[in-house]
Amino acid sequence: MNTKRRNCSCLYRGSYIVSVVCLFTAFFAAEAPTAATLEERVAQLESKASAPAVNAGDNAWLLTSSALVLMMTAPGLALFYGGLVRRKNVLSTMMHSLFLMGLISLLWFLYGYSMAFGEGNAVFGSLGQYFMLKGVGGAPNPDYAATIPHQTFMLFQLMFAIITPALISGAFAERMKFSAFVLFMTLWVTVVYFPLAHMVWGKGGLFNWALGGKIPVLDFAGDTVVHISSGMSALVCAIVMGKRLGFPTEPMPPHNVVLSLIGTGLLWVGWFGFNAGSALGSGELATSAFAATHFSSAMAGLSWAATEWMMKGKPSVLGAASGMVAGLATVTPASGFVTPSTAILIGLLAGVLCYLAVAKLKARFGYDDSLDVFGVHCVGSTVGMLMCGLFASTEVNALIGSTFKVGDKVISLAGGAGQFMNQLKGVLFTMALAIVATFVILKIVDALVGLRITEEEETQGVDLSQHGESAYNE
Repeated sequence: MNTKRRNCSCLYRGSYIVSVVCLFTAFFAAEAPTAATLEERVAQLESKASAPAVNAGDNAWLLTSSALVLMMTAPGLALFYGGLVRRKNVLSTMMHSLFLMGLISLLWFLYGYSMAFGEGNAVFGSLGQYFMLKGVGGAPNPDYAATIPHQTFMLFQLMFAIITPALISGAFAERMKFSAFVLFMTLWVTVVYFPLAHMVWGKGGLFNWALGGKIPVLDFAGDTVVHISSGMSALVCAIVMGKRLGFPTEPMPPHNVVLSLIGTGLLWVGWFGFNAGSALGSGELATSAFAATHFSSAMAGLSWAATEWMMKGKPSVLGAASGMVAGLATVTPASGFVTPSTAILIGLLAGVLCYLAVAKLKARFGYDDSLDVFGVHCVGSTVGMLMCGLFASTEVNALIGSTFKVGDKVISLAGGAGQFMNQLKGVLFTMALAIVATFVILKIVDALVGLRITEEEETQGVDLSQHGESAYNE
């Protein structure tokens, strides 16, 4: 009984802290409405008259892509992760993805979108410019997407913000308190994700090659922002929190591989929205990114299975599925810059290298990354970023040959040694930020509410100890 009271108290404290942060921000950042003068109204009308027109086809594709990316979180990732854990922890694992759909949406509404895409400095956007989505309406923002409503662009980017922290949850599955989870994710997206999104995609961001950045990093759909940041943070979580009880001596097989395979299929389909949607229109570039995404995943599934077959004697179904996900993650930064032939090469490397990271690297160092977030997402995405630096083609995306300037001189960002080094800088910066920030946040959360459930609760299962429910009533 005392343990239950202590857990409830921790949960209430964690939820209370999140609520206070959100309400505090809303109270102090809200602005009193002011009546527009005649001149201001005339200026608004002129601005609307000169605003770029919305393209119905582009808008339809981006809204569809937004739905596809949200589907990647739930049911896609929820099923993929849920099937991989033991039956006593399936609900808690799926709850991570479901809960983040609500939590991150609220933070995005309050200050996240403004922090990521407002006009600030090289690291942070303006907290006030789009606070509570002020000014984010039906008119396009030509800096980001000239043919779709600003609100559509905002929604599309929100779906990326939702799935990124959900990926991390696979590393500490089966052992983190839910109160710690809520507080950790709130702090992590604020300190890591929102600034990284601004640096890579926001106007004036440090790594934004198209909108005034200093270091031109090519990341079409988010390997630095999404996969490397989450994968490296996942490794830090696994090390700081420690191993699950019985790992690695006790068998911990997935309780339902069928669920994971369904999740894999949903992730593959949703990833077309993730990558092809990042063209921000329904033209040739979207088609090229769609093709690169598909062929990389197909090749990675085959190369993972072949490698496992050679090294273990049998190709597992779950291994083929993991390879497919690895191929999707690895091609993400390059999907809008490379040909299908290069995508096949990227997928080949993704399957082999990610398999070795999961099967060999993890065993060598003994960390308990429960669902192999680091081995698949961070290792694969690092490979993809560097391959993009070598093989980015102006034939696929002509803008990389004519957009970035140093002074008045146009610098081509096509594949080669120079762009490889730019990509490497982006990768190393992302890793460093994720490592330092995640470690500090974990220590803060541990001091406030504690990170791990007790040994008794872990034996019982997170479903019952944290949520009072069981997935299977027998």
